Amino acid sequence: MKRVTVLGSGAWGTTMSQVLSDAGQEVLIWGRNSEVVNEINSAHTNKKFLGDVILPDNLRATTDIAEAFAFGEAIVLAIPAQSLRENLANWKPNFPKHLPVISTLKGIEAPTNLRMSEVVEEVLGISLENIGLITGPNLADELIQRQPAGASGASANKAISDLIIDLFTTPYFRVYPSLDLVGCELAGAAKSVIGIAVGISIGLGLGENTQAMIITRGLSEVARFGRAYGADPLTFLGLAGMGDLVASCGSPLSRNRTFGELIGRSGSMAVAQSQNAKTVEGAASAKAILELAHRVGVEVPIIEVVSDVVNNSLAPNAAMERLMTVSMRAEM
Repeated sequence: MKRVTVLGSGAWGTTMSQVLSDAGQEVLIWGRNSEVVNEINSAHTNKKFLGDVILPDNLRATTDIAEAFAFGEAIVLAIPAQSLRENLANWKPNFPKHLPVISTLKGIEAPTNLRMSEVVEEVLGISLENIGLITGPNLADELIQRQPAGASGASANKAISDLIIDLFTTPYFRVYPSLDLVGCELAGAAKSVIGIAVGISIGLGLGENTQAMIITRGLSEVARFGRAYGADPLTFLGLAGMGDLVASCGSPLSRNRTFGELIGRSGSMAVAQSQNAKTVEGAASAKAILELAHRVGVEVPIIEVVSDVVNNSLAPNAAMERLMTVSMRAEM
């Protein structure tokens, strides 16, 4: 048994805390919302984010960041990607920099275009050798029900990858090792953008043929620009790549796909935003991912049209028309 601090009391932070608890770890959740924290401690629920799901009795939560830092032998990050830098800067004076840091975040920071591990490294001065990532096709609403799922435990340091496997593996949640931190981070961020594209097509009333084309060509885009950054192309065929992409594009539980559907149906980014109160990482990261791809000379037309749509420079129906004019060079 290890003591693990999870920073984030939302749907994902609470879900990962349950996985850790089921794997035999002692877990303390840190959250800013005192009502959510009190509810986790007293009623063993988090109704704001997870409905009537009953959490393990031994899960504890706190609003005291000093208590959270003093508790854990490893730190798990489960906060919105675009708020990571601000939170780390606030925590820096007391952050236990000697402990392994495990990210669960899927995004690229705007406007720096940094991956989440790079943000941690830059703000806290922690070596990438002490940073890991757990990622894959893991929708919180299903995982909290303990439905079978898998993930990649990635780090440039095999010891950290092995630690992730030890911490998170349960009979229903299988974690597989990866040393390709770059590929896993890029795949996790980019799949959110492709998920929005699929959602837009659904919102426009288009069918399975269109969705299959976007998913398949989207995977090709992600793999090509990931390879240009030194990632292993095979990473994009695994749980961190194809697995996460299928879940994000195929499930109505996916925030990114659902947001894309709102855009497609309404024809308006503003309307979609007004009807959605949840964090949509694909919308926040699209421009940064596009810039990363163009920096290495890789064309990513699906990511480009989504970036233009969420930045209000392209209408959803025009986005689909543009995709159908993309040059048809060799598919692979």
